[in-house]
Amino acid sequence: MVTMAQRLEALRIERGISRPALSAALGFPKTAMEKFETGRQTPTQDQQRKLADYFSVTLPYLRGESDDPAEGDSWLSGNVPAEEPLRAPAAPPVSRKPRPAAVQEDGAVFGALLKSPSFQALMREAALEALRSPEGQELLAKAVRRELGRR
Repeated sequence: MVTMAQRLEALRIERGISRPALSAALGFPKTAMEKFETGRQTPTQDQQRKLADYFSVTLPYLRGESDDPAEGDSWLSGNVPAEEPLRAPAAPPVSRKPRPAAVQEDGAVFGALLKSPSFQALMREAALEALRSPEGQELLAKAVRRELGRR
């Protein structure tokens, strides 16, 4: 999968423009493109829109979610390609609560998921189950031995 940093660098090189020149053209700080392309900083939603408009690509393409620069659908959206027949779900669909506006606007879906108490409980249980396994016990024993050896 292509990262946004890789996609930005490829688009910039394809356009034949330097990092500082692109930053200046878009009204970003001089070193912004260097930070974006090296992955040290992620562009804000507004910066992503400006970059997508400048390169005439969609946001999903810019973010590495799609390989088609002109198509708006991405694999994350769950849209099924037209050539695949749609199948009826095995079980009735579960009603979903609408996401809060803040989550929709700033793209922090993953951050909201990480803060969710049910997700945290699920991850905690998975980690404990892994640690209870023979391999997990062996890892814990090695970590304890290493820590005791340091003292």
